[in-house]
Amino acid sequence: MEIKKTAIAGTLESSDIQLTISAATNGISIDLQSDVKKVFGDQIEGVIKQTLSDMGIAAAKVKAVDKGALDCVIKARTIAAVQRATETTEQPAWEVL
Repeated sequence: MEIKKTAIAGTLESSDIQLTISAATNGISIDLQSDVKKVFGDQIEGVIKQTLSDMGIAAAKVKAVDKGALDCVIKARTIAAVQRATETTEQPAWEVL
C-alpha cells in the first residue's frame, strides 16, 4: 500500500493516542511522545510497526502522542490513520482486524 497524503487519527484525550502518518522514502520511523515511554515505549512502537506491516506499509513517518492508550486503541488508531492516508476508507482491511 502507498501513502498518498498525511493523515491523523485519534485525540489527545486521556487513554487515547493521536497518530499522524505521512509518506517516507525508506523504512518506518516513529517519533513517540509519551509520559510512559520509558516503561511502555517499546511495546507502543511494536504495536504500531506490526500493524503497519500487516497493512503492507513499508515506508512511513509516524508521529505518535500517547496519553495512556491500550494496545487495542493503538492498533485501531493506526489502522484508521493508514486507511485515511492511503485513501482506502471505503475498503476496510478486515484481515488486519
